[in-house]
Amino acid sequence: MEIRTMTDEQRKAIALDYLRRLDRGQSVFDLFDDHAEVFFPKWGIATGRAAYEKLFMDLGAIVSKFKHDLAYLNVIQQGDTVVVEGTSYGTSKGGVDWRAGVTHAGRWCDVFEIRDFKIQRCFIYLDPDYEDADTGRYPWLAGGR
Repeated sequence: MEIRTMTDEQRKAIALDYLRRLDRGQSVFDLFDDHAEVFFPKWGIATGRAAYEKLFMDLGAIVSKFKHDLAYLNVIQQGDTVVVEGTSYGTSKGGVDWRAGVTHAGRWCDVFEIRDFKIQRCFIYLDPDYEDADTGRYPWLAGGR
């Protein structure tokens, strides 16, 4: 197995390409290693291509459209790790709009491990309650802020 050396800029370019493709509704799967791990809150860890394809398909069932605010990203890199923090906006399948800074949803952080020009690991950290519906456990949501 050949190991190819990557620069920080190449790793960052792959992470940003992932976000741009998501925003355009394009497939991201060729950016991932076939054995990659992907984490999404309330879904868990998907290991391997079949599992992370299912994870993204399940997410498509709850989100109608979304965009990342690419002009306002924070990117931190160390070795193979690229951390991207940002904001987003969109609409759930239920027709509820969200926007970071307006609703509680929309702030996120993705942690990538990128080696050999493939995403080996992508852990997505955000609140998946896009509709502000989890008021039973978080009463401050019901009363407004």
